[in-house]
Amino acid sequence: MSVGRGRRRLAAVALILILPGLVSSGCGERTPREPPPKKAAHAKPAKLSEKLDKNGTTIVVGNTKAPVTVHLYEDPRCPVCQDFEVTGGGPALRVMTQRGEAKTEYTLASFLDQRAGGGGSKRAVNALRAALEAGKFAEYHAVLYRYQPAEAVDGYTDALLLKLAGKVAGLCGPAFDSAVKTMRYREFVDRSERAYERAGGDDPRGPGTPTAVVNGLQVPEQYYGVLFDRRLFTQFLKAIRNQPGQWSS
Repeated sequence: MSVGRGRRRLAAVALILILPGLVSSGCGERTPREPPPKKAAHAKPAKLSEKLDKNGTTIVVGNTKAPVTVHLYEDPRCPVCQDFEVTGGGPALRVMTQRGEAKTEYTLASFLDQRAGGGGSKRAVNALRAALEAGKFAEYHAVLYRYQPAEAVDGYTDALLLKLAGKVAGLCGPAFDSAVKTMRYREFVDRSERAYERAGGDDPRGPGTPTAVVNGLQVPEQYYGVLFDRRLFTQFLKAIRNQPGQWSS
């Protein structure tokens, strides 16, 4: 599934309707690029904070005091999640999280194993939890979506998960490798799926993936296309950062 040009145009209109007066450019107009933040010569990006929330299921990445919180519900096998993470708003969110302008929270589902067959989602969520233990969650999460196998293939095997871990410096090692092979975090995987299902409210299947809840409010289905346009999603988050009351109202 992908979001076409027409849907992205609707997303642009929707963004202006959600936050009237906060977005200066309309659909099809270019917006001035903000100058990059000044950095010292040869400065390396700051290490992102990564932790498991006290609820035992939410993975929190970034500055806990950031003015914008984006809570994502994702299944590693979901191809629409890949659209968001690789070509949609995901890269913009990672930049804002790195800068401390936003923090990102994740609830990792694994329902596609039951729907599509196999166990790849569970294995991937287990591996992501192991990466969190190593302080490499954000990097590994990005790699898994970049190299996501086709949903129907159930391609997240132990072998592939370990191979992809090799693309994250410092992740591979006895502890991580053992956690992947033995499903060390199986209990976390099951708890996370139950948390995802509870988030669906009246729908026991869960809210769908990807779902984004921004500063406590879920992005409505009719504005869903905003998630898949990197420029618009950046504008959306910056508008909320600048005038959070407009979004909450």
